[in-house]
Amino acid sequence: MEVGLGQNPTSEIKVGVVLDLKTTFSKICLTSINMSLSDFYEDHPNYRTRLALHVRDSMEDVVQASAAALDLIKNEQVSAIIGPRSSTQAEFMIRMANKSHVPIITFSATSPLLTSIKSPYFVRATLDDSYQVKAIAAVVNSFGWRSVVAIYVENELGEGIMRSLSDALQDVDVQRSVISPEANDDQILKELYKLKTKQTRVFVIHMASRLGFRVLEKAREIGMVEEGYVWLLSNGMTNMIRHNGRSLETMQGLLGVRNHVPESKELEDFRLRWKRKFQKENPLMRDDVELNVFALWAYDSITALAMAVEKTNTKNFRYDNFSASSNNMTDLGTLGVSRYGQSLLDALSVVEFKGLAGEFKLLNKQLESSSFEIINVVGKEEKVIGTWTTRDGLMNANSNKKEMLGPVIWPGSSYAVPIGWEIPTDGKKIKVGVPVKRGFYNFVEVKTDPITNVTTAKGYAIDIFETVLKKLPYSVTPHYYRYDSSDDDYNELVYLVHNGTLDAVVGDITITAHRSRFVDFTLPYTESGVSMLVPLRDNENKNTWVFLKPWSLDLWITTGCFFVLIGFVVWLFEHRVNSDFRGPPHHQIGTSFWFSFSTMVFAHREKVVSNLSRFVVIVWCFVMLVLTQSYTANLTSFLTVQRLEPRATSVQNLLRNGESVGFQHGAFVKDTLKGLGFPESKLKAFGSAEECDELLSNGTIAAAFDEVAYLKAILSLYCSKYAMVEPSFKTAGFGFAFPKNSPMTGDVSRAILNLTQSDEMVGIEKRWFNSHSLPSECPDPKTALSSNRLSLSSFWGLFLIAGIASFLAFLIFVAHFLYDNRHTLCDSSEGSLWGKLKSLFRTFDEKDVKSHTFKNSAVHNVGSRVTSCTPSPSTLQMRPWPRSMSLNREFELQRASFFMSEERLTTQPKHNKDGESDIESGAGR
Repeated sequence: MEVGLGQNPTSEIKVGVVLDLKTTFSKICLTSINMSLSDFYEDHPNYRTRLALHVRDSMEDVVQASAAALDLIKNEQVSAIIGPRSSTQAEFMIRMANKSHVPIITFSATSPLLTSIKSPYFVRATLDDSYQVKAIAAVVNSFGWRSVVAIYVENELGEGIMRSLSDALQDVDVQRSVISPEANDDQILKELYKLKTKQTRVFVIHMASRLGFRVLEKAREIGMVEEGYVWLLSNGMTNMIRHNGRSLETMQGLLGVRNHVPESKELEDFRLRWKRKFQKENPLMRDDVELNVFALWAYDSITALAMAVEKTNTKNFRYDNFSASSNNMTDLGTLGVSRYGQSLLDALSVVEFKGLAGEFKLLNKQLESSSFEIINVVGKEEKVIGTWTTRDGLMNANSNKKEMLGPVIWPGSSYAVPIGWEIPTDGKKIKVGVPVKRGFYNFVEVKTDPITNVTTAKGYAIDIFETVLKKLPYSVTPHYYRYDSSDDDYNELVYLVHNGTLDAVVGDITITAHRSRFVDFTLPYTESGVSMLVPLRDNENKNTWVFLKPWSLDLWITTGCFFVLIGFVVWLFEHRVNSDFRGPPHHQIGTSFWFSFSTMVFAHREKVVSNLSRFVVIVWCFVMLVLTQSYTANLTSFLTVQRLEPRATSVQNLLRNGESVGFQHGAFVKDTLKGLGFPESKLKAFGSAEECDELLSNGTIAAAFDEVAYLKAILSLYCSKYAMVEPSFKTAGFGFAFPKNSPMTGDVSRAILNLTQSDEMVGIEKRWFNSHSLPSECPDPKTALSSNRLSLSSFWGLFLIAGIASFLAFLIFVAHFLYDNRHTLCDSSEGSLWGKLKSLFRTFDEKDVKSHTFKNSAVHNVGSRVTSCTPSPSTLQMRPWPRSMSLNREFELQRASFFMSEERLTTQPKHNKDGESDIESGAGR
């Protein structure tokens, strides 16, 4: 339809508007829509299209909203529909749009479930509720709350956000509280009283603003908006917090998440103009009605639609009407199909501009936005204490510090951050399950008075638990319930906490991975690990080969190999220059081994003249000093301290010998032993320390497996008979069990940590485990008796040093020898390489006449030839003999000197057949 406006003809585009016209919300948004239309065409007078609004009242009813949309499509043949207000009304209208190809543009239907309808003709010019859940989760995590209650309405608006909220709060226990949209005050109060009896004090409320603020009013009446409580409002409620003149004084201390709307001059000007226009159109309304973000989105939606219409082909405004079939004569059966819808959607998807609510840009037919504000209601203001964006996460509004909000005033005008939970108001007691044991009563013992039926508990675990409760910043009184099981299955007891029957479990409860799937455990209060208890036997004078025990086999073998190595290296260096290392082969081998092994007791008498030999021997003597001292110390320990040794030292020995083993009644250790390979027939159960002693003493079992804490209790009674060897496998120890994500878990764990580092813990241990004090002759139960031998791993560094020193000396010797005999390697007369090597070996076997040791000997021999063999009397008289030397000793020395001189004078070099002397030919060896 074309209308004339001056000289420029324009095309009129019909657009439907479906709103609840009697509500203040719709009146606010409708005023904004009309102002958007007039503002846009005032700024764009040359546009050839004009939007013509056709408004229908949905009367706050789903059926009426659908009927209004049907009327607009069938009778007015509109090109698009703006609205409806609620997600519930939008569901059927979206399906109708899918059939008629008429785009539905909503600025207030925020349920994520609407996206699942998958209609290409549904445009959301507002934010999906799932966008805000990460901001809500960031606020919860920043204060460390472990549990929250989500209060939501039972419709598309509430159900749509819960899945996203649970995913965002993965580490937080999210409890649900559902309120009907038609709930009256009594029904609301009933639900709030139920929430008041629970421990959680953090509430996230997400519902329509009218119902949500009714819930808050009732919560205030029953004292749930006071100190210790936390109320966090979702985006929909926070944006409507000033709606209809609502007083902020009744919402003091509330937190809220809302869309960030950037301030601008245009927005401020629009607020003033909107205020005047709204009061003029609605004179009976209150003067304090405020503009909200949904009205701004409505304004921007009309602007975007007008821009998109201008870009489309205006010749395709008509509908294709289809005749109804004979069996479908309803209005839906005769609904026409718009030819204009797809081109309008295409144009709308590329529209981008800066609107009053911020940047307007559609992505997958949804408004893009990733910025939220965190507000705190203080006085008559909504104080912004932080912001959240996809890129930066949570930020302080003033200091821009990450993951930190500004100062908050909480309900009750409190400045202290609520812990997020407290003991229920219907009682100060928590139900604590305690196992009934057959033995080991020093850990836990439960008694029930047959007259009063009151259950009391005592023991090591109970004392620790009650001491820890006194350290908490709040008062908690345990009410004990006995748990008696025929097979002592603690898994069933733990599951009672999981299903809510008990609030906690206290006792000798081992922390395992399987049980942690159902409950949360505190930090362990006992030493962790499972060990093996075995009988001791006296090994005094019963072991002939005890002298071999200080060293392990690998250390003995390595030491022996190095003796051989050092002997060979020293012989190699001394053979050419030292007469002590020459002679027949058996003499050389014996001398080398004698020299090497004598270093073990530092009794070597042969002199070494080579500097390389001295270097190697010095290093090796240092190694032997460390080895001998270590051997002596460990042998002393074996002979004096360790007179008692365990009968078994490892699980493998028990399995190899087919021994029976014991375990305490309960499935935990039994299943572990089965996993290690013990057959069912070899497993014997015991229920007390006395019973375990009986089984070990009569030989029924060779070892007992249990937690370290239990084995220490047994050793306190029978320390002289048994020993605890190294743990076979690890466990986390004993802990207290609480429900998943219970705030008490962290508080009790911190209290346990403080207790274990104080003197109170020592007092509790003495009270329950030192009634039988350990005698001084008892072995230390912490000492691992399985193996005290010194192994190669303790000394490999020393052997490495000795090996490197020997290798370096060998390289130097070889290099020097080859250099001295380089003429042999270069002499071509020697023939092949094998011939040269044989020549080098012959040379190595000869004396090194150039050595200083043989040079000194040669000079002495020459002097002996020209002197008399018998010393003159005058010489004997002038020689200064030590007074301490006897006459016999003087005579022996003189006689030895005489014979040596005579032998040298009479020994002449013999000549071979070539005329060369034996010395020159190398034959005088």
